[in-house]
Amino acid sequence: MHRQNDLMKRINNSYPKLSKGQKLLANYILEHYEKAVFLTAAKLGKIVGVSESTVVRFANELGYDGYPKLQRALEELVKTKLTSFQRVEVTSDRIDKNHVLKSVLQSDAEKIKHTLEEIDEDIFNEATKMILGARKIYILGVRSCASLAGFLGFYFNLIFDNTKLIHTNSVSEMFEQIYRIGPEDVVIGISFPRYSKRTKKAMEFAKNRDAQVIAITDSYLSPLIQFADCSLIARSDMASFVDSLVAPLSLINALIVALCIKKQDEVLDTLENLEKVWSEYQVYDNEEDYNMNYNIQSKNNTDILE
Repeated sequence: MHRQNDLMKRINNSYPKLSKGQKLLANYILEHYEKAVFLTAAKLGKIVGVSESTVVRFANELGYDGYPKLQRALEELVKTKLTSFQRVEVTSDRIDKNHVLKSVLQSDAEKIKHTLEEIDEDIFNEATKMILGARKIYILGVRSCASLAGFLGFYFNLIFDNTKLIHTNSVSEMFEQIYRIGPEDVVIGISFPRYSKRTKKAMEFAKNRDAQVIAITDSYLSPLIQFADCSLIARSDMASFVDSLVAPLSLINALIVALCIKKQDEVLDTLENLEKVWSEYQVYDNEEDYNMNYNIQSKNNTDILE
């Protein structure tokens, strides 16, 4: 699908043939989309001064299969247009300020649920095949998505010996790190609203070099989609100025697990060798160290008492 939050275009194209009540709705959405996105059909109708059924017919007139689909288009519009300051303003009423923990966790759980319901498992399987067949795997993710890219890169380095995590805040440095990319390579681009131009430009470069491109993003309206051969969609709605990355991280977890299963023998061999290195160079705390520290502390306490 081409990226186009075409809600505004649909409204403008349909405006001449809309009824008087529908034009009131159109004007309100055009002027107050950041408020309309959180309104039910009944509440929107009440504010504008039309019936709920008029709101539903308005959505149908614009080509949406019911008001929920229109509301989803509004969400896409809001995510790409609002500044961080505006996000805080428009989302402040969505969170129970007396129960912030419960509100945020419940919202995150719902995003995972929606992601599970909406994701295409065939596309997910196709992405794993692309990665398994790649000569080199490039992982792109900046700003808040850098944490997702880093997580994916950490585990991919345990599974593969051909992974390159692109970590830079400079556009020129990013291109310097991927300029050798070619048709046998795979690029995994990760971006969520507000979408990063750097990630988008890098994916465009990779596509022009005939590399296979996998997008991990929130919607088929994302700017990454136009350059992707394979798109993995995970919900990431707003919570204050913070983007919820719980569902994307869960999707990335699933991708890592799927690839581990495909390369189980190699992964087990790698981990067995790494365990020896970790043990030799004391990378992780272990029970022997704990017991030694405990015994020393106990002896010190006894000496003090004596």
